[in-house]
Amino acid sequence: MSTTKTLKTVLITGCSSGYGEATARYFHDQGWNVIATMRTPRLGELPKSDRLRVLALDVTKPETIAAALEQAGPIDVLVNNAGIGVVGAFEATPMSTIREVFETNTFGVMAVLQAAVPRFRERRAGVIVNVTSSVTLAPMPLAAVYTASKLAVEGFTASLAHELGAFNVKVKLVEPGYGPGTRFTANGTTRMQGLIPKSYEAFAQPIFAAFAQPGLTTTASDVAEAIWRAANDETGTLRFPAGPDAVALAKSASLIKVA
Repeated sequence: MSTTKTLKTVLITGCSSGYGEATARYFHDQGWNVIATMRTPRLGELPKSDRLRVLALDVTKPETIAAALEQAGPIDVLVNNAGIGVVGAFEATPMSTIREVFETNTFGVMAVLQAAVPRFRERRAGVIVNVTSSVTLAPMPLAAVYTASKLAVEGFTASLAHELGAFNVKVKLVEPGYGPGTRFTANGTTRMQGLIPKSYEAFAQPIFAAFAQPGLTTTASDVAEAIWRAANDETGTLRFPAGPDAVALAKSASLIKVA
């Protein structure tokens, strides 16, 4: 694609595992310079390469955002992937947990963008890709807080796309489906402890049984490929569902044109 000749450097948040790690590898394999960021820098499964750098960035700490962007230099694509999950009944979820989820999933995205947008605006070029979730297409039970944090990013992104379009900066959404076996899913389940009171157990049991034996699911590769398509899109498409289950939800919802 012709765009790959001009979009050469991508910065990705949340690359310690899962979707972020897979996306870093994918862009690297396409010949891009990759800046993989995470709270605690480590190479992990990422390739050792002069085209890949690992930098510290915690989306809840503005000083680390500023430092990472300064070290990164000019970037062509920014992928806001860092996020946390939580599963549980809303009434049993402490406000401290709700704030933790929003601080990372919603305000963390905004904090990164407030630091990065001036750089894109001044260059009058670039692409921003915000990663949300298929729960924004079909909200699921026992995920009210997580869904709210991601829906906020969806509305924010759709508005920002108009705002930055005036400066030739593209803004995109990638909506991953359910990815069992990822560290993200495991962490969300860990935060579930104590959030399913006895009064909800009968309601929750069949839901968790369905999670244990899902039909269509999303892989990290599905998400990486969707992020790649979003970063290189020239059609004006805003939303990119990632994974067969997310694509099916998008089609059944009849809300978006599937890329």
